[in-house]
Order: sequence, then structure tokens, then C-alpha cells
Amino acid sequence: MTSVKNASRTATTIKIRSKSEGSITRSRDPYQELMLRLFQEEATASRGRRFLSMVEARQKAGQPLRVEEWKQVMDNLGVSRSAFYAMRNKLLGAGLISNRSGEYKLSGVFSRDLADMARWWWTAVLNNDLDDL
Repeated sequence: MTSVKNASRTATTIKIRSKSEGSITRSRDPYQELMLRLFQEEATASRGRRFLSMVEARQKAGQPLRVEEWKQVMDNLGVSRSAFYAMRNKLLGAGLISNRSGEYKLSGVFSRDLADMARWWWTAVLNNDLDDL
């Protein structure tokens, strides 16, 4: 197992809540709750959410956000270059977005990883039948 301080730069940590009232689906704002699990500061979580919303809106409009537009995005979010790339790298590492052909797109890697971990934990560790998940 890799400790967090020795993890690769593309790795992303996510906070797991142990109480059911901390469930993302019970939140009034699940999107913000997810961002708060990825980012330590609330301001960064809000910027991450805004960036994801930009990526989503542009993707739905058929005009994906291009990597070359980093300066405009940075200005729109009101962050420095290093803050933008740190936030972007965390979202890439978590599998929420991808960078393909110079375009940012929403990604399903995050969902697939969580589902894979849940199946493994349920079957390999807890010795339950996968059909009971």
C-alpha cells in the first residue's frame, strides 16, 4: 500500500465519511459535497465545481473546453496558474475529467473505480455474494 505522502503526483485522495448523515446522496448539494471530499479548502472545492460545470456545459454544447484555453479559464475562476493546474490535476487524478486530444471531457473513470472497489470489498474482503450487493 502506498502512503499518501509517497503517492504519485497524479494520485488523488478522497475523504470517506463514516457516518450515514455524511452521505453524498443525503446532502442538499451532492456536487459540492463531492468536491469537499476531494479538496481541503472550501474555496478550492467551489472552483473545482465551477471548472467541472464549464467542462460539462461546453461538452453538452458540442464545443469541448480546449487545453489551450487555460488562461481564460484561469481568469474566469480567478486563480493563479499553479492553483489552476493543481486543481485540474486533482480532478484528472480522481478520474472526474480526462484530457483527450487537447480537450477536457467528463470521465466515468471515477465511477468505475468506486464500483470496482465496492465489488472487491464486498466479495473478497467481506466474503459476500456479488448478487447481494
